[in-house]
Amino acid sequence: MLDHPLDCLAEAGSNPLPLHAIRPDGLARFLAALPDGQAGFLRQSGFSGAAGDPVLLPGAKGLAGAVLGLGTDRSPYAFGGAAMRLPEGSTWRLQPGDYAMADAVLGFCLGAYRFTAFKPGKRAPARLALPEGGAASALADAEAVWMVRDLINLPANRLGPVELAEAAADLGRRHGATVTISAAATLERDFPAVAAVGRGSARPPRVVTMHWSGSMAAATAPLVALCGKGVCFDTGGYDLKPSAAMLRMKKDMGGAATVLGLARRLMTADLPIRLAVRIGCVENSVSGTAMRPSDVLATRAGISVEVGNTDAEGRLVLCDLLAEAAEEKPALLLDCATLTGAARVALGPDLPALFCNDDTWAEALLAAGRARFDPLWRLPLWDGYDPWLESAVADMNNVSSRPVAGAVTAALFLRRFVAPEVPWAHIDLYAWNDQPRPGRPEGGEAQAMRAAFAAIADGFAAG
Repeated sequence: MLDHPLDCLAEAGSNPLPLHAIRPDGLARFLAALPDGQAGFLRQSGFSGAAGDPVLLPGAKGLAGAVLGLGTDRSPYAFGGAAMRLPEGSTWRLQPGDYAMADAVLGFCLGAYRFTAFKPGKRAPARLALPEGGAASALADAEAVWMVRDLINLPANRLGPVELAEAAADLGRRHGATVTISAAATLERDFPAVAAVGRGSARPPRVVTMHWSGSMAAATAPLVALCGKGVCFDTGGYDLKPSAAMLRMKKDMGGAATVLGLARRLMTADLPIRLAVRIGCVENSVSGTAMRPSDVLATRAGISVEVGNTDAEGRLVLCDLLAEAAEEKPALLLDCATLTGAARVALGPDLPALFCNDDTWAEALLAAGRARFDPLWRLPLWDGYDPWLESAVADMNNVSSRPVAGAVTAALFLRRFVAPEVPWAHIDLYAWNDQPRPGRPEGGEAQAMRAAFAAIADGFAAG
């Protein structure tokens, strides 16, 4: 799960062909520099520099190169179709052009991903010879994205709470983190809401906690805390989902996968920070021991919660993790979760919803998303809706009394478990591509991970 090598990279000593990436306004200049035969071939083929599939260039002895149109797309995804559209087994080297080389390498690698855990792909990708300097950051991004995609794409019978916990623990140990896995009695004591959600499944819940420090991080270095919702499958519990709504519920641990990808990037980059990661690993099932509507649950923070809907379990998993994370008074507390369908109704599948109690961090995350083509959209923590979470029998309900603003009220629920002085960001994401696009194959996706890494790296670069 953690070791899916980037098999789209060429080995040293290969003899790559040139891959030219051209925009419409540079086409005339490019054609003028080509041999007459190749220039004529491109003109007659109708190549215009618009975004699309690569066009192969003929040579005296066969294939001489290829040209990829970029159009006006400045994102890595402009290169996302190259790996699977160029001839299988061929090797390529990107030629200088009007684009960022790191984005090109990242896009090529993102487009080469295939989920091959249970059957081989239909074909192998073309391979890319790395540019001078190796594009290390782009490769680290790609490796983290591939890991996140693999975790989300695994079916629930292969990735249950225990398996997800072990994967998280393995990642932490590889980077020298101190790792704790809470189970059974410890879980009931320290994370009672997590335990309540997982009680209905024959597969026991787990909470993984890891602490890591960069090699240049002092004892007083900024602490970044990450929390991830790891619901490995969500039936909805007694408030059972329709069968069609369960078809993608293996992805309900997408927040945990994204947090693990972000943690991997932060540790690989060896930033001068301290890092605390908490992953709540559960399955929301139906059984005689499952939580029921109207049950009143305990939480780590001492806040009692009435269960208004058993299908709103993700916030119950996160609330205990956030409460413990906030106790350490981090410089930034960030959580990721596939939390609400309401966020998808509001923003669609490609825009994760960002809620944040700190305007500086909110703008940093949004700016990083724009710069990295990994966008977020900020929604409000609207105080006027906070009373909608009131309960007649407990301190609060886990769902709103109104059938609107579901993403906002879910974020307001979580906010009650974070001390006001702790800078906190909550990302409600979809973690899935519904249909294949260049660089974004159908299936699990690491949304907002690269943006969050960039914002954190920029915010704490000096320790």
